[in-house]
Amino acid sequence: MSDQHIDPAGNTQQFRAFAQRREQEASTPPKKSPIVPIIAVVVVAVVIVGVVAFLLLQ
Repeated sequence: MSDQHIDPAGNTQQFRAFAQRREQEASTPPKKSPIVPIIAVVVVAVVIVGVVAFLLLQ
């Protein structure tokens, strides 16, 4: 048999804790993926190797 008494303060405290936790998560900046700089470095390296190979084969 369930208790008929509902504590409104308990629900309010739980909501406030939830809201504060969400605010803290929103205030931290998202982590940037390290894959984008790696791709940029690989593309630049391929271009440099291509230019050097083109110049050597001329």
